[in-house]
Amino acid sequence: MDPLPLAQALIRCRSVTPADDGALAVLEAALAPLGFACHRLRFGAVENLFAIRGQGAPHLMFAGHTDVVPAGDAGWSVDPFGGEVRDGRLMGRGATDMKGGVAAWVAAVATVLDRRPGLPGMLSLLITGDEEGPAVDGTVKVLGWLAAQDLVPDCCVVGEPTSKVALGDTIKVGRRGSLNAAITVHGTQGHSAYPQRADNPVHRLVRALAALTAEPLDQGTAFFEPSTLQVTSVDVGNPATNVIPPSATARLNIRFNDRHTEASLTALLRDVLAREAPRHTLEVSCSGESFLTRPGPFVAALERAVQAECGLAPKLDTGGGTSDARFIARHCPVAELGAVGATMHQVDESTPVAELRALARLYARVIEEVQG
Repeated sequence: MDPLPLAQALIRCRSVTPADDGALAVLEAALAPLGFACHRLRFGAVENLFAIRGQGAPHLMFAGHTDVVPAGDAGWSVDPFGGEVRDGRLMGRGATDMKGGVAAWVAAVATVLDRRPGLPGMLSLLITGDEEGPAVDGTVKVLGWLAAQDLVPDCCVVGEPTSKVALGDTIKVGRRGSLNAAITVHGTQGHSAYPQRADNPVHRLVRALAALTAEPLDQGTAFFEPSTLQVTSVDVGNPATNVIPPSATARLNIRFNDRHTEASLTALLRDVLAREAPRHTLEVSCSGESFLTRPGPFVAALERAVQAECGLAPKLDTGGGTSDARFIARHCPVAELGAVGATMHQVDESTPVAELRALARLYARVIEEVQG
């Protein structure tokens, strides 16, 4: 099966998060003839799809999304939702991230089933419309439904565009966690000429931030680069030049490896603030803990597939931002493998048609390696 027509049909759906605009119906029409039972799962304003075929073990799931970021106001040389092929490249929002990857997996399944109609085990797809948005009513909710239905997979491939230069050169086997914190230090307002009558919260906040940034959080681990703490904002909102303000606020973001957790980092923040700024308010939100799928049979199967189909040894990587793999990692081994992501979220997002077809062949090899 050629993935190009399906990828074009998906791109022509204006499925900017959380809109679906018919994208999941396009997928259902492609999957039903392959023997998949399709379950449309709506949570809040988000449409999701879980499709499954076969029985027994192993259960290999592909996870992806049909929602895309906005196209932007100008700068495109083509209709961002036209699915046009120009100079051998499929153009459009989602061509790389990740409607092209979804289409390639469906094409791979069709190819494998044509070669091996008696393929053992189960194949499934979890396709969400909420990956590029808050990620509240998408993958995490579907995983809860799968657990209730006793359909949690044995392993999962996420089709994010992980390749850096050449198809298959990178497999993401983990991701750093991401924690945001808002710190408000409370002081006592007063005249700057009489500081002894006030308590300057800016001074206390500066000392706390200096303590937090004085030393690296760690030196990295075998699979992760060092964790980083970045101060992203410091705000006082004081228009006067001779008034010590009553409060000062800072925001920071921590990207952390598997040596830390939300709980341990929150404890670190509270310890420093208790010492430098006892009167404070701390708000913490964590969009995802770090996770790692260690080398084992599943990762080895992906490596064999890449070596056989692409002729290179992939790097096992944990860099970059977050993805829905952070939710899947709570349930089963998960790794991300997909197209070259050079143009994702950009104007004139595109992928070479030849690479799209090569990705389908790679995914077919992955299915055969995992399913046996």
